[in-house]
Amino acid sequence: MKTKRVLVTEKAAAIIAELKKTHGELMFHQSGGCCDGSAPMCFTKGDLMLDDNDVWLGNIEGCDFHMSKDQFEYWKHTQLTVDVTPGRGSSFSLEIPLGIRFLIKSRLYSEEEAEHLEPIRIGA
Repeated sequence: MKTKRVLVTEKAAAIIAELKKTHGELMFHQSGGCCDGSAPMCFTKGDLMLDDNDVWLGNIEGCDFHMSKDQFEYWKHTQLTVDVTPGRGSSFSLEIPLGIRFLIKSRLYSEEEAEHLEPIRIGA
């Protein structure tokens, strides 16, 4: 069995379902940027242009999850879990108007998990 690189909590899954009803298909990009530090940002699918500097890590609740190659090099040894917390982030992510924000929890893979990681894809 392959080890997933990205997971999602039940609370975050419920918010994603709510956002899908309003916005349609969604996508995530793990920001490493200026606005909200390092946070998962949720966009309507196609609203964020991806290129060969982005890595596809997996799919959560039917949404592709990406991050930049540079950031992936730093995080490649960790499993990410998307969760939510009360409070407004300072990003353009779709959940912000709900008074919550997505956040990432991470943990290192075990040796066995690391041997069975799902493959990544480079680029859009």
